Amino acid sequence: MDEKPKAAAALVYEPPKDGAPRVVAVGRGKLAQMIENLAKEHGVPVYHHPELAFTLSGLGLDREIPPALYQAVAEIIAWVYNLEQKAAGG
Repeated sequence: MDEKPKAAAALVYEPPKDGAPRVVAVGRGKLAQMIENLAKEHGVPVYHHPELAFTLSGLGLDREIPPALYQAVAEIIAWVYNLEQKAAGG
């Protein structure tokens, strides 16, 4: 069985400007690793979900995520929110 290359995607969500989170960086293979390394260097939380990353990396840049991915991305947003609350002492 062929293994898929590593994939990475970065999202941004700025309500009310954005109707849904947008894909702002994508990559597979070495580029995916570079995206992950840059995120870590800049203190951006990295959520590991290989299947979702692979799907998001196929959407293209500056595209809002489709409704079919809302639930999965909402879980990531909740995860980031919880990290921020812990960091703030809450």
